[in-house]
Amino acid sequence: MNRINRIAQPWNHYTGAYASPTSLLVRLRLGEVPGNIPAAMDVRQGARDRAERTGHGALDRVSGVFGGGVRISRLHSAAAALTQVGARHRGYSEIEEVTGVSRVLRLDVEPGTHVGSMAISLAQLAIVESVTPNYIVAVGLDSHAGAFGPDGAGEDGWAPRDLINARRALAHEPGDPAVIVGVVDSGVNPVHEEFSRGLRSGFDTVQLGHGEMAGGIALLGDNSGADTDPTDRFVGHGSGCAAIIGASGHRMPPGLAGQCQVLPVRALGAALFPGKTQAVGVGAISDLDIGLVMAVQLGAKVINMSFGTDDEALDPGAARPHAEAVAYADARGCTLVAAAGNSGDARTYWPAAYPEVIAVGSVDDECRASRFSTSGDHVAFCAPGERIRTAGVEGYQRATGTSFAAPFAAASAALLHSRAHRRSAALEPAQVKELLCRSVRPHRPDVPEGNGTGVLDAARALALLDEAIDADSSTEIGGPDDA
Repeated sequence: MNRINRIAQPWNHYTGAYASPTSLLVRLRLGEVPGNIPAAMDVRQGARDRAERTGHGALDRVSGVFGGGVRISRLHSAAAALTQVGARHRGYSEIEEVTGVSRVLRLDVEPGTHVGSMAISLAQLAIVESVTPNYIVAVGLDSHAGAFGPDGAGEDGWAPRDLINARRALAHEPGDPAVIVGVVDSGVNPVHEEFSRGLRSGFDTVQLGHGEMAGGIALLGDNSGADTDPTDRFVGHGSGCAAIIGASGHRMPPGLAGQCQVLPVRALGAALFPGKTQAVGVGAISDLDIGLVMAVQLGAKVINMSFGTDDEALDPGAARPHAEAVAYADARGCTLVAAAGNSGDARTYWPAAYPEVIAVGSVDDECRASRFSTSGDHVAFCAPGERIRTAGVEGYQRATGTSFAAPFAAASAALLHSRAHRRSAALEPAQVKELLCRSVRPHRPDVPEGNGTGVLDAARALALLDEAIDADSSTEIGGPDDA
């Protein structure tokens, strides 16, 4: 995950953050979304046309003044209607309504629209709860990855895994195929040998028009529509994260989530930046949010989010990205894990900074805090994040960054859920976060504050869970009913 201030922002005068110049996200207040606004997925698949008006006079007038021919869709589909092509905007649940998932509209406007002024004006309306520019997130701008040879020659990749007791953890709990780990990222290469098992079909939510990117940035591959093919042919970021969680173990250590299944969601497209030879992952906040919500709706119990947006790059008055998606996932009992960031200083990235999210920093093989790892009070703990042996687009890579520390925590969370299932118990996201934070190995004395409670210990977390379940069982057995 990297800062995106290299791209010139067309209207935000505070920083150099970049947002789409042709779309923005508007969340209406509860009960204010007209029932005829189609879901974005139906629009992308050609099943419905975008609405041209909401029916709210003031909102339509403001949109028309600034946006010309405005086209409107609901960002998210209703979980109950995912298979109802053309009618996915019907049947939202109470959770989807309360968390705001059902109430986010995507407004697509004409090129040249001053979306900043439009956002400010829309925010003044009583029926509008928040307005968010459709920021563009980028991963891999400063790649630290190094390629392995075709046979994966070199060190065996176990050193960072042994640091967090991965072998002991997998011996204790092999994972449950019913536990699904969503990886919302740049997609995966599904024919890679490391994904020969445990990989679900996934989804692709990328929709990037050429007019949405700054000049000189070339989009690569499939960057439009919505489909069930999450294949990444250019970037490798998602494959690297997914393999840490669910690799088969052919030429790298097996994934820490064991038999748990990986659900790849391609929400970051591929782009080539001026002066660069390596493709990077780029995605709009809207595409990432659709991916997060879809992962939950498709059954993910854990979601890995190795992306983020720098808080300093946002308009101080704007709503923070991913708020509805994070609230929805938490309400549905889904554990969220995010990379803390690669800024090398104390900084806030979203979604890592949300209290419902487990923010993960990076350490090296000697448990020293990585020089690039973002710190802050919101960082829960650290995991290995330097030269991690994992899958690439093709072959293998040694990947560095908090992007590759987070999947170790996501996989550990999946093992905790698996263990709870095996012992006829259940875990809420807050309990998973508490167990992982309590089980860490304390930091070295030279690790500064802001790097969380210590270094991940997957085996110790499972042991603490067993102790908690045993304690609850003892209490029940010794209760008054047994007297």
